[in-house]
Amino acid sequence: MNRKAFLQGSLKAFNGPESPKKVIAPEKLYENKVLPSFHRNLSGLEPYTGLFGDAEKLHLLRRTLFGVRKTDLEALKNMNVSDAVAFLLNVPSTPPTGPLNNYTTLSLIDLSVPLGSPWGNAIYGDGTINAARRTSFKSWWTGLILNQETNIREKMTFFLHSLIATETDVIGDARFMYKHNALLRSYALGNYKTLIRKVTVDPGMLVYLNGERNSKAAPDENYARELQELFTLGKTNNPNYTEDDVKAAAKVLTGWVNDRNTIASTLNTARHDATNKQFSSYYNNKIINGGTTQSAINAEIDELINMIFSKDDVSKYIIRKLYTFFVYYVIDAEVETKVIEPLAQIFSDNNFELKPVLEALLSSAHFFEANTMGGYIKTPLDHIAGTLRSFELHTKPANTTVTDLYAYWNTIRATMAALQLDIGDPINVSGWPAFYQAPQYYEIWINSDTFPKRVSFCSVLMNNGIRGTKLDVLAYTSTLANPDNPNALINELINTHLVFPLSQKQIDIMKAALLAGQSNDSYWTQAWTTYKANPTLAANINNVKPKLTAMYTYFFNLAEFQLC
Repeated sequence: MNRKAFLQGSLKAFNGPESPKKVIAPEKLYENKVLPSFHRNLSGLEPYTGLFGDAEKLHLLRRTLFGVRKTDLEALKNMNVSDAVAFLLNVPSTPPTGPLNNYTTLSLIDLSVPLGSPWGNAIYGDGTINAARRTSFKSWWTGLILNQETNIREKMTFFLHSLIATETDVIGDARFMYKHNALLRSYALGNYKTLIRKVTVDPGMLVYLNGERNSKAAPDENYARELQELFTLGKTNNPNYTEDDVKAAAKVLTGWVNDRNTIASTLNTARHDATNKQFSSYYNNKIINGGTTQSAINAEIDELINMIFSKDDVSKYIIRKLYTFFVYYVIDAEVETKVIEPLAQIFSDNNFELKPVLEALLSSAHFFEANTMGGYIKTPLDHIAGTLRSFELHTKPANTTVTDLYAYWNTIRATMAALQLDIGDPINVSGWPAFYQAPQYYEIWINSDTFPKRVSFCSVLMNNGIRGTKLDVLAYTSTLANPDNPNALINELINTHLVFPLSQKQIDIMKAALLAGQSNDSYWTQAWTTYKANPTLAANINNVKPKLTAMYTYFFNLAEFQLC
C-alpha cells in the first residue's frame, strides 16, 4: 500500500465529486483491492546494527507507546538498541490503582464506595451505579493510556484486548470488566498460555461468550469455538480442527458459573459433563477423560489447553497477530520465512512467553528497515492520545477533582470512539477489523466519516481546547530549539512528529504561513523576537499567533501526520 497516496487521495476526494455522477465513497477509490506485493530483499531477526539516532528511537517509541513525549525520547538517550528495547520491556510489577468513584453526586450516591475510592471490589449496587462504573472504567483506562510511563505495558494491554476481545456493554458488570482488564495488563509481557488458561474461567469472559450458561444439559459452544478460532489457532492457513472438536471442547468447559458476591467464577460440578471427550485426528485423536470432582474437572481444562498449545499453529498464529500489530499487515512468503517462523520458534521454545518474542522482534534488523517505518496508519488511540502526549499537553491536569479528571478522560474516550475505536467495546468478538480484515487492514481507520473528525480534533485542540486542555501554539513553539528561525522551526516539527520528510512544496507552504507574504526569513525572526521580548503585549501576540495557527493547521491536515 502507498500510504501517502491513499491518504492524499482520500483527502482530495473528501472535497466532493466534480459532477453529479454516481458518487463512490472516497475511501473506496483508494483502498487496497488486494494486499500490496513488493519486490524486496528483507532483513530477518538478526540484531539491528545500523544507526540508532532520534529517527530510529522515535520509530521504536511510536510502535510501543501511544505518542512520544520528550521525556520518552530523553529516556533512551545514549542507549543502544538492545538497551532501549530492554528498557521499554521493563514493565512495573505493581498494577495501577483501579478505577475510582468519580460519579457520586447529590442524586447518585454509592453507599459502598466513597467518592475518590476504588470500586473494583465493591458490592454491585444497582444498575444505575453499575452504568456509572462502566463509564468510570473506560475513562480510567483512557487515563492510563494518556499518562503511560515509558514502557510497553499499555500498548500490550491494548494488543491483548484486541486479540482476546470482550465488550463492556455485553459483560455488563463493571467489576468483571475491570477484573478482566487487570488480568490482561498483568500478563502484558507474561505467559500467553497461562493467560489463556485464566481467561477461560475469567468471570468477564464467562459472561461475554456464554461460558456461565454452558452446562451438560445445554452445551454452549461459543467460547470453545473462539478459543480455537480467535485466541489460539486461527481460522486461516488451514488449522484443521473440526466442528466436533469445538463440541468436545465445549463439554470440557461445562459447569462454570459466576458469583457476583465474590466477583469470581466458581465450578458447579453438577453442571459439568463428566463423559469422555473425543477429539479429531488434528489433535491425534486425543481423549480427555471426564471428571466429577473440582480437581478432575480443572485437570480436564489443563489437558484441553495443553492439547491446543501442542500444535505449531498456535505459535504461528499469535506471531502473525503480533507482527500485524507492531510492524505491518503484509505477511508474504519472505516475511513468513525470515520473521514469522523463527519468531514462532522462539515463542514455543520459551513456553509461550511473550517477552522473548518482543525482544527479538523489536531489536531486529527487520523492525528497523526503511519500509517498515511509517507503514502504520495511526489508530484512533495513536492519533488522539498520541497527539496530546507528543505535544506535551496536560493529560492529567493539576489541581482537579476526581470528577473533573474522569470527565476529561471520558471526553477523550468519546473523541476516540467517534473515530471508530471505543476502548473496551470493539466491534465484535474478533476485535477491530483494522487488525484482521484483508486487504484493507489499517486503511479501515480512514474513511469519509473519520478523516474529517481527525482533522477537526486538532483544530478544536488549537482553537477551543477540550475541557481546559488546549494546544497553545505560542507556548509549544517556545519549547522548540530555534523558534525564531522559520527553517529550523519547521524542520524540528517534521523531525519530531512525522516519519517521512516533506516535499519542498509542503515546506514552502508552512513557511509562507509564517512569513505572511514576505520573502525574507528575517521577517519571522523579528516578529518572534519582538513577541518574546514582551509576550503579554496584545500587538505582539496578534502578530505571531495567527501565523503559527495557520502553519499548524496545515501541518495537522497533512497525510503524513496520520502515519507512524
